[in-house]
Amino acid sequence: MTDFAAIPPRRLPDPAAMLWLIKPVTWFPPMWAYLCGVVSSGVSPSGQWFLIFLGIILAGPIVCGMSQAANDWCDRHVDAINEPGRPIPSGRIPGKWGLYIALAMSVLSLAVGAQLGPWGFGATVFGVLAAWAYSAEPIRMKRSGWWGPGLVGLCYEGLPWFTGAAVLSVGAPGWPVIIIAGLYATGAHGIMTLNDFKALEGDRQMGVNSLPVTLGPERAAKVACWIMAIPQVIVVALLIWWGKPLFAAAIFALLAAQLWAMTVLLTDPKARAPWYNGTGVAMYVSGMMIAAFALRGML
Repeated sequence: MTDFAAIPPRRLPDPAAMLWLIKPVTWFPPMWAYLCGVVSSGVSPSGQWFLIFLGIILAGPIVCGMSQAANDWCDRHVDAINEPGRPIPSGRIPGKWGLYIALAMSVLSLAVGAQLGPWGFGATVFGVLAAWAYSAEPIRMKRSGWWGPGLVGLCYEGLPWFTGAAVLSVGAPGWPVIIIAGLYATGAHGIMTLNDFKALEGDRQMGVNSLPVTLGPERAAKVACWIMAIPQVIVVALLIWWGKPLFAAAIFALLAAQLWAMTVLLTDPKARAPWYNGTGVAMYVSGMMIAAFALRGML
């Protein structure tokens, strides 16, 4: 195990630690959701590839990366307990460099978002403000096990989906798109709750009232499973109502497989949460794209 206290203090950030700070592994969900929005818009991508590419980069490396940097800066005291090897508590990103990186990426997010028109820029402004509201005092919505994951789910799944559809449509998406994006954003609350298991001890000590802290791992896992499953049931019902039974059947099959994975998760929630994030979540986001193609066929 590395003795970070023995590492000489740095004046400048370690480039590898800077990449770790913005966590590339977290970029996929908003990038995928933006693509779902593009597909669900029903607009031909011909001639729109630059906007599609720019939106994907904005949703993932830039805005999501910025939110991760802001969260790590605001969570540096918690991380010193949970994960002292992370870039800021380990000293590989020294002083206030974590804050400077987060602020610089906030400005970059707004500059790039302005290239996506008024709807894209408005969504970017919301995403940047939400990222800071989630992590920073005095708001720090992550202190709540209900509001915090809800905000992250909205910004990871609902907001980029809405943005992708709005940018290609050059206007507000139709209500079916908004409803389906909202349902998947709601279900993502459960995914975010499972992510909180890894920070259980530090959250408890630092007063972050995540659901695993307030309800305990077993009850929190059950709540997360219900929150993930119910919106998908509603999506299936809506697609049947809208005359898309084959798409509904495909999503139902993925949901059935998720329910099996949930039974495995509930045998040992704290230990199985990472496993579920690699299996059940993959099926969840696959259902998102199926729903996006169903919506495209309606327009």
